[in-house]
Amino acid sequence: MSRREPPTDADRRTLPGAFGWLTTLDHRHIGVLYVVFGVAAGLLGGLDALLLRTGLLTPAADVWGSGTYDELFTTHGLTMLFLFITPVTFGLANRVVPSLIGAREMAFPRLNAVAFWLLPPAFLLVRAGTLADVLGVGGITPPATGWTLYPPLSTASANVGLDCTLLGLHLSGVATMLGAANLVVTVVAEREVGWHRLDVFSWTMLATSGLVLVAFPVLGTALVCLLADRNLGTAFFAVEAGGPLFWQHLFWFFGHPEVYILALPPMGIVSHLIPKFSGRELFGYEYIVYSTLAIAVLAFGVWAHHMFTTGIDPRVRASFMAVTLAIALPSAVKVFNWLATMWGGNVRLAVPMLFCVGAIGNFVVGGVTGVFLAAVPVDLVYHGTYYVVGHFHLVLVGMVVFALFAACYFWFPLFTGRLYDPTLARAHFWLTTVGVAVAFLTMLALGAAGLPRRMATYPDRFAGFHQVITLGAFLIGFAQVLWGWNMVASWRAGPVVESADVWNLEANGELTHEWRAFERRLAAEAPETDADEVDSDDRSTHRDR
Repeated sequence: MSRREPPTDADRRTLPGAFGWLTTLDHRHIGVLYVVFGVAAGLLGGLDALLLRTGLLTPAADVWGSGTYDELFTTHGLTMLFLFITPVTFGLANRVVPSLIGAREMAFPRLNAVAFWLLPPAFLLVRAGTLADVLGVGGITPPATGWTLYPPLSTASANVGLDCTLLGLHLSGVATMLGAANLVVTVVAEREVGWHRLDVFSWTMLATSGLVLVAFPVLGTALVCLLADRNLGTAFFAVEAGGPLFWQHLFWFFGHPEVYILALPPMGIVSHLIPKFSGRELFGYEYIVYSTLAIAVLAFGVWAHHMFTTGIDPRVRASFMAVTLAIALPSAVKVFNWLATMWGGNVRLAVPMLFCVGAIGNFVVGGVTGVFLAAVPVDLVYHGTYYVVGHFHLVLVGMVVFALFAACYFWFPLFTGRLYDPTLARAHFWLTTVGVAVAFLTMLALGAAGLPRRMATYPDRFAGFHQVITLGAFLIGFAQVLWGWNMVASWRAGPVVESADVWNLEANGELTHEWRAFERRLAAEAPETDADEVDSDDRSTHRDR
């Protein structure tokens, strides 16, 4: 390539070093960037949680002040929901969906790169207050409004850090919508398989992307209106005009689909992995797909169940209660199909399968507690208590994060070309499982005892509960240190993968398309093989199969 000629797309795929990562258009590299970014954000959000739990060790706010507790509570929620789970799932989708559907690349490679590179500045804006505190910059502090950003707390605060956070959330929403649009076009227009043969992970990413394209514009509009109220003197959310209730409608119309934006891809991961370690085809493929589409549709009809305590008309509450109960049915279909797939199969409890089984167990407990909250009389009692926190974390940590760990371990050889330490991986699973049970089941008990959530102080009689929860939280944190060490050390010096059939899937016909593409790449790297001949096109595998 001439020095004066700009690098082509093909050149960018092979450029070494930092410049290559900064300019890459290769969906595989962008997938890695997404995952690394999301993990880094998740670790920071997890640190917020540990600091928050440390402050709750004593009934009085004498470890951190109440203001610091509010800041940690806010930044923890926003970081984990917007900057951790969604980037990781979109990273996994970038890495494997093109191979699964027979596409060589995402439909819009440059848009794909733009969607990712909007996230780092969004992260800096969301965490601007924390960075200012660390750097000693005055006038900017972390927001202390709670992650739901309810007015009038969010309109009365003059904190510049809150304005930065709102801008960062808006930017992250734009990035997510760009990535979602790219995924929709890729699956619809670039696939080489029919809809009836499309894998369940690609189905769930397609449904998730549809949710993003409908829900995130609502959040973006609400954030712009909130910024205008704070800086331009508008009155979209003025208290005297019912603004706080208006905000809740806008926020939760986005907020409950967001729950499924976070949960559907992990459900797809579990559906993708369980057959591979059960020696059987997925039971009820069509029903898994239909339940995914049903969840995507029903997700937009349940937002007001977050508002049962606001005094809305009882007839409206009853209708939202019915839809909320109805949306539990497609989730139950998935659980029954997962169990039916394992039933009578040759189940192999490799580390990815352990995390899948753990995800199912946690999802059952977390889901059942959510069914109780769907009933208006029960929600009126427990809505403002730790019961909701326990339910929410059992689903998001116990199911969603467990499924992401399953995907991490399953596809780690695909991402890195190396193997990890299985002993450390199993220790990571068991410590995380025990920590999740100790922390979040105790939260359910604490909520049943009536303790309000989102409080920096509490009566002395609840100190034992909080100390047990904090112990569970630190156990989860320690487990992630083992995971991080395993991933970094294995990526640098783990055993090199010599065969694409890392999980012994070939015998059962479960060496799916992403591993076939990896197999051809391994063959292309062999010195005696012509790389251009072996790795010419992912589509050929789909035609042969």
